[in-house]
This record gives sequence, structure tokens and C-alpha cells, in this order.
Amino acid sequence: MGFITSMSIWLIPCFILVVLITATVKRVPSYELFVEGGKEGVKMAFSLLPFLVGMIVSISILRSSGALDAFINLISPFLSFIGIPPDIIPLAIVRPISGTAALGMTTELIDAYGPDSFIGRLASVMQGSTDTTLYILTVYFGAIGIRKMGYALKVGLLADLVGIIASIVIVSILFG
Repeated sequence: MGFITSMSIWLIPCFILVVLITATVKRVPSYELFVEGGKEGVKMAFSLLPFLVGMIVSISILRSSGALDAFINLISPFLSFIGIPPDIIPLAIVRPISGTAALGMTTELIDAYGPDSFIGRLASVMQGSTDTTLYILTVYFGAIGIRKMGYALKVGLLADLVGIIASIVIVSILFG
């Protein structure tokens, strides 16, 4: 067994042991604080549940209604003209909404076109160059009760757009 494997096996138990020893030395009621933290975690999970259900339902509606396919068919001629494969657009649209749905789309694209294809590489780079902005705003801002998230939404979606454009340009230059 290598050093890194051994370290990874023992790191978390040792960290927990150090925390418990430190709490005992400082006479901190560690078990009671642990239980209290667990209660707060459960309360937060229940408060986030409506936001998460809303995100999952909206993604399902977008994909199953055919609205996404209709939009892609509408812009396909323009995309083909500028050299962007239309098959990548669902990933670009869904990625800011849901990481799981985007990962599923990336997997489908790689299965269909192959990992070394232009679309497979573009999907992989796009997956790593963007973030789940709407999910992050919904979960984290909802957890702490922030209702005005306009500026964060604008900046996050702009960053996603830059990531999408940069991934298309870089993959086109390197592999196009």
C-alpha cells in the first residue's frame, strides 16, 4: 500500500481524534454540540427541500415538453453557419441549471460521439468550464434567506456564458 493511500485512509479518523482530544482538553461538550449541529442540519435540509424540488421539476418540464428541442431546431442553421455543433446546445443551456442533468447530457454525448471526438471534448471542457449557477443561488441563497439575488444571478450567468464561449473557442483551436 502506497503512502498516499495510507494517508487517505487515516487522515479523517486522525482529524476526528484530534478534534475530540482538543474538545476534551478544553472541556467543551462535544457530543451535545454534535447533536445540536445535527438538528440544525436537518432543519436546513427541510428548508431547502422546496427549492430543490422546484429545480428538479423545472428541468424535467424543460426536457420532456420538447421546448428545448424546438429551440435547438430554431437556432441550428445559425449555429452550423458559425461552426458550433447544435448537439452541444442542450448541455450549454442545462449546465447553469443542474449539474446532474448536465453530467447526464455529457455522458450521452460522449457515448454517442466518443470521448476523442470534437463534441466529446467540447462537452467535457464545457462541463468543467461552467457552473450550476441557478442551483447554487437557489440552494445557498435560499438556505440563508436572501431573496434579492439579481446581481449574483447576472454575474453567475455571465460567467457561465464566458465559460461556454471560451470552451468552444479553445476546443475549436486545439482540436478543430
